[in-house]
Amino acid sequence: MSFSLIPQYSFRDTTDVTPDFLGSRGIKFLMLDLDNTIADYSESKPSKNVARWTKDVIGSGIELTIISNSVRKGRVEAFADSLGIGFVMRARKPSPKSVLQAIDAANHTACESALVGDQVFTDTIAANRAGIMSIIVRPRSFTNIFLALRYAIELPARALCRNKMN
Repeated sequence: MSFSLIPQYSFRDTTDVTPDFLGSRGIKFLMLDLDNTIADYSESKPSKNVARWTKDVIGSGIELTIISNSVRKGRVEAFADSLGIGFVMRARKPSPKSVLQAIDAANHTACESALVGDQVFTDTIAANRAGIMSIIVRPRSFTNIFLALRYAIELPARALCRNKMN
């Protein structure tokens, strides 16, 4: 398990991560951060665009699950249920423990797993430490100055990503 701040792939939005892209890299299990990755903090249900993308990814044979540090069970569970996918709460990313447990519970391997998130210091580090593909996306919104500052601090790591897909 390596500690790296540099994501393997960078996309503008989660919905830009296509089933073809994932399939061509052998990905069969995709973990999704919730807040600011597939939904704004203020959204109570998935957008039509995210729901359509989820359906396309699942239809291509790739299993999805939400992996979130959130403690708001009602929100995480509602999103997962509306998308027809599983979820892990209180993941404690950047620890890779919940990521590895999710992979094991889904009967997949690290080589066929990836994690999409909006934060280098949680999502990218957790994926890299777990030895799986790390995919970073731009945050959906900046609801406060702290999110904007965090994003600014992460810019050098994002810039060092060699595989920018946007």
